[in-house]
Amino acid sequence: MIELEGVPELIDPIMVAAFEGWNDAGDAASTAVAHLEQEWKGEVFAALDAEDYYDFQVNRPTVFMEDGTRKITWPTTRLSVVRITGERPRDLVLVRGIEPSMRWRSFCNELLGFAHELGVEMVVVLGALLGDTPHTRPVPVSGVTSDPDLARTMDLEESKYEGPTGIVGILQEACTHAGVPAVSLWAAVPHYVSQPPNPKATLALLNRLEDLLDLRIPLGELVEDARAWQLGVDQLAAEDSEVAEYVQSLEEARDTAELPEASGEAIAREFERYLRRREPGAGPAQGGFGRDTGPGGERARSTRPARAEEPREPKPEEKPDEKPEESAEPESARPEAESEPPAESEPESSEEKKRKRPDDEDGSGED
Repeated sequence: MIELEGVPELIDPIMVAAFEGWNDAGDAASTAVAHLEQEWKGEVFAALDAEDYYDFQVNRPTVFMEDGTRKITWPTTRLSVVRITGERPRDLVLVRGIEPSMRWRSFCNELLGFAHELGVEMVVVLGALLGDTPHTRPVPVSGVTSDPDLARTMDLEESKYEGPTGIVGILQEACTHAGVPAVSLWAAVPHYVSQPPNPKATLALLNRLEDLLDLRIPLGELVEDARAWQLGVDQLAAEDSEVAEYVQSLEEARDTAELPEASGEAIAREFERYLRRREPGAGPAQGGFGRDTGPGGERARSTRPARAEEPREPKPEEKPDEKPEESAEPESARPEAESEPPAESEPESSEEKKRKRPDDEDGSGED
């Protein structure tokens, strides 16, 4: 049994994990978790024993000096906790480390032991892979799960992948067998510029995590870093005509494939994120993890300012037609007294006129 001392009772905790190595193209995933830990001042409360899971000839320890004392940092996986304050407080358990060299099943079981003790409701694992995607377009991020019900309720893809896998795939499968809801978010990194860091891919993962967990993540300087990264790659590509042509071919293929998705949920999600970020003092949005709080769901609509939902006053020419028996003349062109014609103004019949003739009243009658 794992004993956790000094860790307070957590509020609706979600575990977010990322691992350096095979699942971390451009260091995008591990940098995303490191960003969360830095922005929310995460406090490390546990670390796995490096002797159990790492080959030190593959992941070597590092030596450093601190206050004149020689110290060693061992490659391992650490767990920290951050509390998100606001209208709806929530805790995140952050897992960051290096993909283990051995005993992957024991590694995952130990992490799940922590999750069980902390009452974790869901595990989200971040990953990044190399793909045929242009750096000039938004980074594709796919949400994948092995649970068909979770895929349906959270608008995710059900995993159909076959082939070699890393610790991300193993941990997600271990969560499924343990009955813990698990999702993995994968960012596609351009294979022709795979060197770390890749702040644009990190930003895309954090944006997708915002949508999934219905919260607001402080981005700090990450937006500017992503813009500077893209400008730098633009300059490098412009210096090589072959690379420029290749990037253009990727752009054309991407635009053709995703043209039907240029509207709808993608645009709505970006618009809602813009509204959420421009609201002064906005904290985490309300909501849970169901479909109604996912992209394009009720949560997205509820974050719009109230003025956007107020009905627009119709212009005079847009007012609905009056009843058939009333005049078609516009209301503004008629005097108020004519809005309802009085009953006595109707034409009188001939019989009524005869009864009102003076010669009838004195009894003279007809000729």
